[in-house]
Amino acid sequence: FSVGYSAVALNHVIDLKEKKQEIVKPLSPSELFPSLPIVQGTSKRIKVLTRLTLVVSDPSHCNLLRSTSANIRLYDIIAVFPKTEKLFHITCTTLDVDLVCINVTEKLPFYFRRPPVNMAIDRGIYFELLYTPAIKDSTMRRYTISNAISLMQICKGKNVVISSAAERPLELRGPYDVANLGLLFGLSESEAKAAVSTNCRATMLHGETRKSACGVVYTVKKPHKAEEEEATLPACKKAR
Repeated sequence: FSVGYSAVALNHVIDLKEKKQEIVKPLSPSELFPSLPIVQGTSKRIKVLTRLTLVVSDPSHCNLLRSTSANIRLYDIIAVFPKTEKLFHITCTTLDVDLVCINVTEKLPFYFRRPPVNMAIDRGIYFELLYTPAIKDSTMRRYTISNAISLMQICKGKNVVISSAAERPLELRGPYDVANLGLLFGLSESEAKAAVSTNCRATMLHGETRKSACGVVYTVKKPHKAEEEEATLPACKKAR
């Protein structure tokens, strides 16, 4: 909250390769924080979301997401980390998820292909890149940039979210710093800004749509006609 974010997601990671992994109910923010802090520069309290990330390495692991698990539906955001090209294809084309995690700590074992990526974009699914490994280790920084650029060549900067996966406060960076990192990942300036703002909001709304199975509508205040005319006037003719 002190670096300018108005919402955070508490991530619960489950590697389905390990035996006896159960999806538990998400912890309520009230169980973790006695009172939520105020967002810097506003009077609003920070929004805390719950997120479930499933690491899948076998096609059978996808059956868990296809089932109607009551606990899965309690999470605000569902993310999948596919380990193979086949699982990446399944995640993009058939699974009801909000995020597809891209590996940034090692060289990708497969190449991104246009059909599944375009299908994911059409379905409103976003691709997540992490920046914390890139600031911790030079080798992982090289993998992060290389894998990110490979993705950008296919998705053209669409539907990308940059997040931290930070475990300590020192690993966090402000939104503008993260947007600058996005330029290294192959994003344009506008795409990098969207990756830490509007795309994150769209992911949250996609999660709400998934939970409601209907849709989500949100409103945006439209400027008054006089304000629109003022904005279109040349600078020399604007009211002083």
